[in-house]
Amino acid sequence: MSHAAGCLCNASIRGVLLVGVIVVSVSACGLFDKEEDVTRNWSAQRLYSAGKTELEGGNWPTAIEFYEKLETRYPFNPFTMQAQLETAYAYYKVSEPASSVAAADRFIKLYPQHPSVDYAYYIKGLAQFDQGRGFLDRLSQLDPSQRDPGAALESFEDFSELVRRFPNSRYAKDARTRMLFLRNNLAKHEVHVANYYMRRNAFVAAANRAKYVIENYDRSPAVPEALVIMAKAYRILGLENLSEDAVRVLELNYPDHPGLQEVDTLNLN
Repeated sequence: MSHAAGCLCNASIRGVLLVGVIVVSVSACGLFDKEEDVTRNWSAQRLYSAGKTELEGGNWPTAIEFYEKLETRYPFNPFTMQAQLETAYAYYKVSEPASSVAAADRFIKLYPQHPSVDYAYYIKGLAQFDQGRGFLDRLSQLDPSQRDPGAALESFEDFSELVRRFPNSRYAKDARTRMLFLRNNLAKHEVHVANYYMRRNAFVAAANRAKYVIENYDRSPAVPEALVIMAKAYRILGLENLSEDAVRVLELNYPDHPGLQEVDTLNLN
């Protein structure tokens, strides 16, 4: 055999071997990718029990996997009903508020008369509470009016719905406490925005924001500061009667507030 022929033969053998290796590798990948689902033939009760065990052990992602398999395979089973509620809780624990709210909403729509529907409202509120309570921390020297307190507002509404519909619920007391916290922070946010507008000489916008606090968050700690802003803004705008009204309310309810002196010494030049 010539040297050239030998080279061609060797090249062909190497090519065949290479193709063989690729085929074996692909086959092996396919074999291992298609790992058998050991839960394939599990009953609804077994899937629920497995999920519950993981939930109680704090293994939230695994619990979610079991519960979602249960819901997919047995959508109308009684165990699925409870699993849907616990899925909302598990998503809350893994800090996925959108998924938690979606699961709770689904439960509320499917089972509005369920004895535990109050818990679904509570979980909805909790999921958005953790988002909402931090929005004030994100206020910066930029434009606080652009900060979205939406999650805090939604959390407040969820807790409000719980308290309204189920005043004697075991979760109502905690819901009321969280509502007070959210309400005070929402009022504080409005004052932040009003002060921002004052610094930008947008006095009409500042007065309107402060007025919103008085009308919607009365008795919150932000009220006296809102009155000061109203008094200043109206005075700068030449609306003396409105400014004096704000000062009068401030003097009556917060006679020692330092903002009174700020209004008196306001330099309009």
